[in-house]
Amino acid sequence: MASEKSTSKGQAWFCTTGLPSDIEIEVDDMTFHLHKFPLMSKSRKLHRLITEQETRSSSSMALITVIDPKVEETDKKGKGHEIEDDKEEEEVEEQEIEENGYPHIKLEDFPGSSESFEMVAKFCYGVKMDLSASTVVPLRCAAEHLEMTEEYSPDNLISKTERFLSHSVYKSLRESIKALKACESVSPLAGSLGITEQCIDSIVSRASSADPSLFGWPVNDGGGRGNISATDLQLIPGGAAKSRKKPSRDSNMELWFEDLTQLSLPIFKTVILSMRSGDLSSDIIESCLICYAKKHIPGILRSNRKPPSSSSTAVSENEQRELLETITSNLPLDKSSISSTTRFLFGLLRTATILNAAETCRDLLERKIGSQLERATLDDLLVPSYSYLNETLYDVDLVERILGHFLDTLEQSNTAIVEVDGKSPSLMLVGKLIDGFLAEIASDANLKSDKFYNLAISLPDQARLYDDGLYRAVDVYLKAHPWVSEAEREKICGVMDCQKLTLEACTHAAQNERLPLRAVVQVLFFEQLQLRHAIAGTLLAAQSPSTSQSTEPRPSAAIRNLTITEEDGDEAEGERQVDAGKWKKTVRENQVLRLDMDTMRTRVHRLERECSNMKKVIAKIDKEGSSPATTTDRPRSWSITKKFGCKFKTQVCDSHEATMVDHRSRRS
Repeated sequence: MASEKSTSKGQAWFCTTGLPSDIEIEVDDMTFHLHKFPLMSKSRKLHRLITEQETRSSSSMALITVIDPKVEETDKKGKGHEIEDDKEEEEVEEQEIEENGYPHIKLEDFPGSSESFEMVAKFCYGVKMDLSASTVVPLRCAAEHLEMTEEYSPDNLISKTERFLSHSVYKSLRESIKALKACESVSPLAGSLGITEQCIDSIVSRASSADPSLFGWPVNDGGGRGNISATDLQLIPGGAAKSRKKPSRDSNMELWFEDLTQLSLPIFKTVILSMRSGDLSSDIIESCLICYAKKHIPGILRSNRKPPSSSSTAVSENEQRELLETITSNLPLDKSSISSTTRFLFGLLRTATILNAAETCRDLLERKIGSQLERATLDDLLVPSYSYLNETLYDVDLVERILGHFLDTLEQSNTAIVEVDGKSPSLMLVGKLIDGFLAEIASDANLKSDKFYNLAISLPDQARLYDDGLYRAVDVYLKAHPWVSEAEREKICGVMDCQKLTLEACTHAAQNERLPLRAVVQVLFFEQLQLRHAIAGTLLAAQSPSTSQSTEPRPSAAIRNLTITEEDGDEAEGERQVDAGKWKKTVRENQVLRLDMDTMRTRVHRLERECSNMKKVIAKIDKEGSSPATTTDRPRSWSITKKFGCKFKTQVCDSHEATMVDHRSRRS
């Protein structure tokens, strides 16, 4: 058999058996020049069509022979064009028979197009075929359309294709997905034959045996190719040797999710619904949805924002919105065990905001993110404000809503693992994350003090082991908003607990000219307390060994001479000298600490006197009515800094570490 080009009717397909063709079958743009007997012996429908056309052709030829041409012409003129319209198709067929010498049949709406009919023709002629999961489905539908049943002819095409589907397709996960993809082109007939349903059932049952820890990779891809003999059908082009090759573990571990992404949205949605009704693992369902969304929704991940390739079809905005809402509505609501899901969910949320998706869609994504907020990063939280109603650079309201969902989930679960001082590890991670977000948005000039304050106090006290990160955010905000009033500055500084500042943070805050006077006094007070506790702890540690030494009874010299040797006596003497050296060092350290404490006490007293004097001056000025009180806010802080001669070095404090690291070389 061969295929050759024809200038008049597109493509033509000939059977090179040496015998002249006696029938033409037209399917789409391909004309097949075949023989009647092989087709009629396998297909009941082709037998019927060929027989009917031959009957019409023979009767028409006999009628033309009997009737006189003049009488026929007179009758046609009398009856008009009505007879011509009724017999138009018969005249066309007769004309083609006269031109070609054999009948011509055109198959309308043939399932699987001309490629499927070519395989049907090969089967009728007894030629071996290369079958795969992608070609067997349209071939099965074509066999059904042509009525190639067992009752009409034994060992017919319907039974062979059904056997191939059962033995080679339904037993493999990936082959079932490919067959399901092929069902899209013949969806009505494939659905009525039950092929679509059986492929979906096979996918769900095979996927249920996958290992969720492998991100949904199948453990066993059903490597068996069935028990069909080589004389029956051959698998996949490349020969039987290739089909008998045992699949390696690497091939079995391939992404079958990639095969699912080739499905159309309606078919894919049906698969997901079947997975959910089949109690499949939520991690596998979520992995399927993630992979499908990454394939069809561009720009979900910031690291993978590439222009679409020329081979990929352009997706309209409405189609993307429909796909996104479908993906979101089918996401499992429980917390995912896949750590990378959180970044993907933030990408979906950004895309949903851009596409103006339904409010329910965005709310579901926010709740899903809130259930696993401790896995997010600072980069995830920095979602730009896409609405013209928001004046800030980043969407602060969105983060506040997500944080609310996280706290609600934490309160409802009551199963958080407590490890550090009665604190939840996930809550402390979120606390550190929010402090970093506050420090990032604090430099936004359009950020209102109420938004900053409300987000800072949203977390409970247990979320922060230290308030150094919060102090850093407050410092950045006050630096970026020098115009805020004294009352607003005191309100903003009220979000941090001075008792939870480390000694380094207290030292920095005591010299910070941007903090209000009340905050500085509180910081100095608690700094003094910390020094006092440190000195008391050092004294207790130093006194404990001396007390034990004084209470321990010492043996007499005679007993020592009897029980220890001279070398042991030398070692004991050396130990006593070491203890004496440690004691002297501890005493010196205590003296230094006492001196520092006295110095700090003197500084506090001086600051209190300065504060008292300023209050008197302010009261006097208020009485005289010379100037508003607000004009003295800034000079007061400057007088304090000039009084103590403070020099400022910027240090960034971590809210969960008792250390501070340099962030900028110099604060302006």
